[in-house]
Amino acid sequence: MTGNKSPAGRWLELLKVPSGNPALTVAQFEAFSKQVPLLYFILATNMISLSWTHQGAAPDYLVVFLPAVMATLFAMRSLIWLRGRKRERTPEQAYRQLKATNILSFPIAVFCTIWSISLLPYGDPYQKAHVAFFMAITVIGCIFCLMHLRSAALIVTVTVNLPFFVVMLMSGEPTFIATGVNVILVTMAMIMILVSHYRDFRQLHESRNVLMLQQQALQEQNKAMQALSDENLRLANLDSLTLLANRRSFFHMLETAFNRASSSNGRLAVGVIDLDGFKPVNDLYGHSAGDKVLIEISNRLSTITDKRLSVYRLGGDEFGLLLQGDVAEGDAMALGEKVCELIAERINIGSGMVQVTGSVGFALYPDVGETGQEIYELADYALYTAKRRHRAGTVIFNAVQANELNRQKIVEEALVAADLDKELSLVYQPITCVDRRICIGFEALARWQSPRIGQVSPAEFIPVAEHNGRITLMTRMLLKRALKTAALWPDNVYLSFNLSPHDLTSPENTLKIVSIVLKSNFDPRRINFEITETAVMHDFEQASASIQMLRELGAGISLDDFGTGYSSLNHVHKLPLTKIKIDGSFVRNIHNRKTSFNIVKSVLALCYEMELEAIVEGVETEEELRILENLGVRAVQGYYFGKPMTAEETLKRLALQDAQALAS
Repeated sequence: MTGNKSPAGRWLELLKVPSGNPALTVAQFEAFSKQVPLLYFILATNMISLSWTHQGAAPDYLVVFLPAVMATLFAMRSLIWLRGRKRERTPEQAYRQLKATNILSFPIAVFCTIWSISLLPYGDPYQKAHVAFFMAITVIGCIFCLMHLRSAALIVTVTVNLPFFVVMLMSGEPTFIATGVNVILVTMAMIMILVSHYRDFRQLHESRNVLMLQQQALQEQNKAMQALSDENLRLANLDSLTLLANRRSFFHMLETAFNRASSSNGRLAVGVIDLDGFKPVNDLYGHSAGDKVLIEISNRLSTITDKRLSVYRLGGDEFGLLLQGDVAEGDAMALGEKVCELIAERINIGSGMVQVTGSVGFALYPDVGETGQEIYELADYALYTAKRRHRAGTVIFNAVQANELNRQKIVEEALVAADLDKELSLVYQPITCVDRRICIGFEALARWQSPRIGQVSPAEFIPVAEHNGRITLMTRMLLKRALKTAALWPDNVYLSFNLSPHDLTSPENTLKIVSIVLKSNFDPRRINFEITETAVMHDFEQASASIQMLRELGAGISLDDFGTGYSSLNHVHKLPLTKIKIDGSFVRNIHNRKTSFNIVKSVLALCYEMELEAIVEGVETEEELRILENLGVRAVQGYYFGKPMTAEETLKRLALQDAQALAS
C-alpha cells in the first residue's frame, strides 16, 4: 500500500504517470496535449535566442548544428501533437503517450542542461548571464507547460535545477550564486504551486465526474419519468378492456378533426354506435360474458380497412366513429351497414353463443353542426332515432331529425317553465273483463296542456322529462291525484299506474312512492304498477329490488309492452310480476297475420304456466276481440271498450255499469 512506502519510494511514485484512474488519465492527456506545442515553442525559441547571442563566441557545433537539430525535432514533435490533439484516445492510449512523454522529458532536460552549461565558458559576462537566464526561464516555462503531467514537470525541475545550482555555486561569482539560489527558491515555490494545481485538477475532475454521473442519473430519471408520463398519457387515452382509444381520446380527436375540416373546407362524419340487447347478456351470463362481447365487437370494428376511419369506445356498450377526408353520405351509410353486419354475427362467449345487434347514428359536417361537440350530439340524436325506428340499422341526421330535435328543444323549454301542478292532468282508460264485459280497472295516463305550445303528447314530453330529471316529480304528483280519484271507485276496480325507469333507480325514489300510497289510505292491493322492459334493463338489480319493495307493499306489477324488448322471458322469470300486458302491435290485423296470432298464443300459454294474468292492449275491433276471446284472453284494453276519459267520466261509467248490473 502507498501509505507504507518509504519517503524515497513516495518520491519515486511522484515521478511516475498515475494509472489508477482511467478517466483522470484521459483528462490529463486532453489538458496536457494543448500545452505540448507551447512547451516545444518555448524550448526552441529560448535555444535559438541563446545560440544567436553566442554566435562567434562558441563553436558552431554548439550554436548552429545542435540547436538546428533540436529546433527541427521540437517543430516535428509540435506538428505531431497538433495533428493528433482532436483524435480521441482510450485510457490505455492516453496512458502510453503520457508515459512516453514522461520518459522523453528526462533526455531532453539532460541535453538542454548540458548544452547550456557547455556555453558558460564562452563569451563575455552578458553572454554568461544569458545562459543563466536561459536555464531559469526555460525551467519555469517547462513547469507551467507540464502542470498537467506532474511527473514530467518534477523530472525536468530536478534534472535542470540541481546541475544549474551546482554550476552557479562553483562559478564563485556572487551574482551567479544569488541567481542559483533565487532560481532554486522560485522553483520550490513553483513546485508547490504545481502540486497544488495538480491536486485541484484531480479534485475538479472528480467533481466533474460526479456531476456528470448526477446529470446522467438525472437524465435517466427524466427519461424514465417521460416514459412513465407517455405511458400514463397512452393509458389515459386507452380503454383498458378493448384496447381501443377511449372517450377522452375521441373528443380530443373530434375537435382536432373538426378544426382541420373547418379550416380546409373539408368534410367529417361522426358516428355513434349503441348495442341492442347487450344488457340481457350481462344479466343472463354475467359481466365477464359481457366483457367478452365488447372485446369481440371491438376486434371486429378494428378489422374495417379504411384509412379515414378511427374507432373508439365511448363507454358501456357505446362506440364512436370518426371518418375524415372526402366523406359523402353514401360512405357513412355503407360504413354503418358494414358495422351492423359485423356486430350482428353470433359471438362465442365460452358457455354458449349469443347475438347482439347494433344501431348507428351519423352526422356529417359541413351539412350540419357548427362545433365538434354539436356534430356529436346530432349523431347521438340520429342514434336515438335509429333505436326507436330502425333498430339494428343506420340513420344519418337529416331534416326530419332536425325538425324533431327542434320540437324536442321547444318541448323541453316549455316543460322547464311549466307550472306542472296546473298544466298536468290525468285521463283513465278502462281495462275490461272479456267474459263479463265489465270494467275491472283503469290505467291512468298523463296529459299536458301547455299554455305556450298547446297539447303535448306523452310520447313527446315523457322522454324529455326523463332527460331533464323532472319525471320523478311528475310521477309523485300524478300518483297522488290518481289515488285520490281511485278512492271514489268501487273496491273491485283497481288503478293501473305507470312508473318510469327513474322511479326504480334508487331505494329513495321507490320509498317515496310507497310513502305516497300509505298516506293515501288507498288499499295497495288495488294498485297495479306498470313498468316497461326498458325500466328493468336500465339497472336490473336495483329495479328488481324496487319491484320487490312494491310487491311487499301489496301492489301488483305489470310488465308493459311485452314482446317489444330483448330477453323478455328472462325478465319474466326473474321478476316478481303479477301481470303481463301484451303490446297492441301484435293485435292489429291479428286475423290476417299468423305470426302475431302465434306470438299472442305463446305469451298466453306462458302466462298460464307462470300463473300470471294477461292483459291485451290495443283492441279496437269486434273481429280482434273475437279472436282473442277464442284464445282465452280474459282482460283487454283498447278503443273498442273505451277511450281514455276524465275522472268524472270514470265515475259515470262505473255508475252506469252498476245500474246495468242491477237491471240484469
